[in-house]
Amino acid sequence: MIQTVRGVRDILPEETGRWWFLEETARRIFIQYGYRELRTPIFERTELFSRAVGETSDIVEKEMYVFQDRGGDSLCLRPEGTASVVRTFIENSQHRCLPWRVFYMGPMFRYERPQKGRFRQFHQIGCELFGPDGPLADAEMMSMVLRFFREIGIGDAVTLEINSLGCPVCRGPYRERLTAYLESVREVLCANCQRRMVRNPLRVLDCKEEGGSGVLQGAPAMRDHLCHGCEAHFQGLLGHLERLGLPYRINPFMVRGLDYYHRTAFEAVASGLGAQNAVAAGGRYDGLVAEMGGVSTPAVGFAMGMERLLLLLDENKVPVTRPDVYLVVAGEDLVTASGLMLAERLREAGLAVEMHLSGGGMKVQMKHAGRSEARIAVILGEQEVSAGMAAIKQMRTGEQEKIAMDQVVERIRLLLCQHH
Repeated sequence: MIQTVRGVRDILPEETGRWWFLEETARRIFIQYGYRELRTPIFERTELFSRAVGETSDIVEKEMYVFQDRGGDSLCLRPEGTASVVRTFIENSQHRCLPWRVFYMGPMFRYERPQKGRFRQFHQIGCELFGPDGPLADAEMMSMVLRFFREIGIGDAVTLEINSLGCPVCRGPYRERLTAYLESVREVLCANCQRRMVRNPLRVLDCKEEGGSGVLQGAPAMRDHLCHGCEAHFQGLLGHLERLGLPYRINPFMVRGLDYYHRTAFEAVASGLGAQNAVAAGGRYDGLVAEMGGVSTPAVGFAMGMERLLLLLDENKVPVTRPDVYLVVAGEDLVTASGLMLAERLREAGLAVEMHLSGGGMKVQMKHAGRSEARIAVILGEQEVSAGMAAIKQMRTGEQEKIAMDQVVERIRLLLCQHH
């Protein structure tokens, strides 16, 4: 038997209602803030991610799915969403219609060690905003993220953490101080961090090895080495968050795993998920558009991991996908045909209808109706069809009535309204 590849999984029909709930809630909220949906290709040229994400990042060095197509081009399954959005922004000259607000949803791919809430094919929902360069845009985006968490019922379980990563003006001097500190503790750093400190010392601050965080607590913090412009931006952000009444925590050692971040960085972290506790993360990347060959444009964005969000959802608060009506049909071909015609009329009226298609007696079909969790069963037998009637049963109460066939649609609509 051929099975799924390690690190990927099927999403079964009984699970997809929870996925729809996340996706549709996100669409509704993002549209309220002026965002529109963008759909980018699942694979891109490899150089897009190596340039955007950073040659020294774990994603580029160890995690990307890279392959050659039949024409010899090096292609890559997308490991994250921002680089593709920036490529779209540049390729379609969207700098002419700022601000440009988009959101996206879909699968991403990284060759990682599978664990709780982390897969090799995983799904993200993200937003990107191009144009505004001030802290007001950052604050609005964080407010939108926290509103989404409240809407899906996990607002109390999530903490907003923020930091400033500075800019090229202040990051250079800070990097020198950080490197000097790391040299003084080199012997107690893990092997991976010893390699990172040569190529990109800021990445050492993102160490997830046991004991690594304790060593790094004594490291100089970027927050204490900001230039005047970055400090003003960060103070402006704090002011907006406080005016909005949004709780936050400053995490001076948050660096994020991608090299393109500039000034603001933020994460929404949740308890109960272990080391991989970030359910949303993002920040500002003002230099990335120019670095990728476009017209210099400020930008800020974030992405949320759907698998991790699903671990936090209270299933009692997620709408259950079930049919409105289960149609039970018992009899000869004329009865079956009448049932199919009625099912189509009900669907044309906007109702979700499941019809038993495999024969069987009335008792067997009513068992199926109960398992479907439909609120109403419509029963058609030979007597009902010959009389131009249908039996309607309310599954919750067991009440049953017969009604003329031409009145069935309106009667069911009324009953469903009463159930709500």
